[in-house]
Amino acid sequence: MKVLVLNSRVPFVRGGAEALSRELVLQLRMAGHEAEEMRIPFSWNPAERLVDEMLIARNLRIENVDRVIALKFPVYLVPHPNRVVWLLHQYRQAYDLFDAGMSNIPDDASGEAIRGAIRLADEEAFRSARRLFAISEAAKRLSRYHGIEAEVLSAPLNDPELFAGGPSEDFVFAGGRVNAAKRQSLLIEALRHAPGVRLVIAGPPDDPAISADLVQLARRHGVEDRVTLDLRYLPKEDIASLVNRCRASAYIPFDEDSVGYVTMEAFRAAKPVITTTDSGGVLDIVKNGRSGLVVEPTAEALGAAMTALVSNRRQAQEFGEAGRDILDACNFTWETTLKKLLA
Repeated sequence: MKVLVLNSRVPFVRGGAEALSRELVLQLRMAGHEAEEMRIPFSWNPAERLVDEMLIARNLRIENVDRVIALKFPVYLVPHPNRVVWLLHQYRQAYDLFDAGMSNIPDDASGEAIRGAIRLADEEAFRSARRLFAISEAAKRLSRYHGIEAEVLSAPLNDPELFAGGPSEDFVFAGGRVNAAKRQSLLIEALRHAPGVRLVIAGPPDDPAISADLVQLARRHGVEDRVTLDLRYLPKEDIASLVNRCRASAYIPFDEDSVGYVTMEAFRAAKPVITTTDSGGVLDIVKNGRSGLVVEPTAEALGAAMTALVSNRRQAQEFGEAGRDILDACNFTWETTLKKLLA
């Protein structure tokens, strides 16, 4: 089967969706299919451009392809008779992030028209898809805003053999993309309430200005000697080394759609995860007092959580082993995933 994986593209931004798309193509090829990835450039500023971006996607024509697997807004608007949507992200600024006051779409008549156009186009695309899958929180959003039910299909972990675990050192690791929604700044603030705790933040920033902001924040709070900032795209082996050696992993995104690669990598390495009550899909597998600590999204609560796990190696190990068991029970495998996407 000739399979085309569609994803949107923002220059120099590489995160979980990009990793999933590349791995999906690789797994399709390993299963004997012809597979390619097509990434369509996408820009959301100014908000008025969003309608143009949708029109560009809807006017694309895909030929000589047996199956299209579309992952994100706006590429799932690209027409094809055998289009499967595996929904990783809608344009959330037209949905829950607008409701939360975290959108670039203006709260006026023009903004209402933009949001209406996005919601209408989304609904048409989802209802016309051959199959519709979504990661956990995205599935809930489909039901809430569109009254559409999607089968939950979580992404398997890439390169699980790299995350073999090992003896832990007394630092907390925060990996993944670095941006406001992932809230690495809150972890730095939390160090004021976690004396003696060391924090390593590693990953590519969405905006170069974020790097300078985090450095200044650490200095302002007087914790720069306990924070390591490695803000770049790291090889997977380097990330795995940090995960395997940390005492605990901290992952505190705001209302994440998925359980997150950061979470799965930590659990595969038998490391506990610190997260927050508003971190969305992460809470599907991080259980407070069992596989990690789930606390309020405040510097004080996060500082206490980091201190608790760094100071208690045995408890951290027990939580991490429970996390690995939870991940194993989820049975996120590429074999099952491909069968569903190609059915």
